[in-house]
Amino acid sequence: MGSMKAVRPRVSYADLERAPEDGRRYELYDGEVFVVPAPLLKHQWAQHRVAEILYRYAADHGGVPGQAPLDVAFSDYDVLQPDVVYFTSAHAHFIDPSRVIRHSPDLCVEVLSPSTAATDRGKKMQMFARYQVPEYWIVDPDAETIEIYELRSGTYELMVKASGDMAITSTRLPGLSFPAGSLFPVR
Repeated sequence: MGSMKAVRPRVSYADLERAPEDGRRYELYDGEVFVVPAPLLKHQWAQHRVAEILYRYAADHGGVPGQAPLDVAFSDYDVLQPDVVYFTSAHAHFIDPSRVIRHSPDLCVEVLSPSTAATDRGKKMQMFARYQVPEYWIVDPDAETIEIYELRSGTYELMVKASGDMAITSTRLPGLSFPAGSLFPVR
């Protein structure tokens, strides 16, 4: 007789909704629950600056930006909290501000933290690719860089890694341009 392995039941978004509020942030990867630790202050600064740029862009070009904590339920068992998301004006009609997001954003942005960097570059990136998020940015507050990835044939291809005065542009967001270094505080 073979050994028995404990099987954990898959957790769904509906299960998360029914759970009592405990102040933690959760993500689901194929129904497996992961606690998302609170970000460091330098993470929050960079996240805020990215969101601020995208809110200004939306004011001029349309679209819907958002930032964590914010659930994106790609499926009942795949629920992530990207640091920043953006839906272009062509996809803004998919968003109901009174309901959980159930459509893939045009852009997801993750700001690296020591506790989340491996996930952001690994399974989270793979999940965004699986659900066909066309553009993915990784912002690294320690290195003061931003990497722009585009989805090509189901995988992300690094288009540019920028820092300092290098201009950031986006194929998904025409007319968007800002210096990479503007995301990081001046010392």
